[in-house]
Amino acid sequence: MTRSDGPDKRVAAAEVVIAIEIVSPGSKRTDTVTKRSEYAEAGSPHYWIVNLDEPATLTALHLAGDFGYQEAPAVSGDFTTAEPFALTLQLNGLADAR
Repeated sequence: MTRSDGPDKRVAAAEVVIAIEIVSPGSKRTDTVTKRSEYAEAGSPHYWIVNLDEPATLTALHLAGDFGYQEAPAVSGDFTTAEPFALTLQLNGLADAR
């Protein structure tokens, strides 16, 4: 990932506000277990896991100090949040666009 102020400047892990992972059928374990650990270790405060299988779901996680990520229940339909910024995602539309 590069910064908007120059293609030669890389984004430091500490600058990443949110990491969003779209689960791939062939790499589900990597997407949901391995990368979760890597993002937590890097200090990304928010990590969302999107699964496009019907029905599409989003699992939101946030760093909880020394305990790693705290996981909220998976949501289908519309996902609304205020953290890390106000947003509503229509998950059914994501699955349809596939």
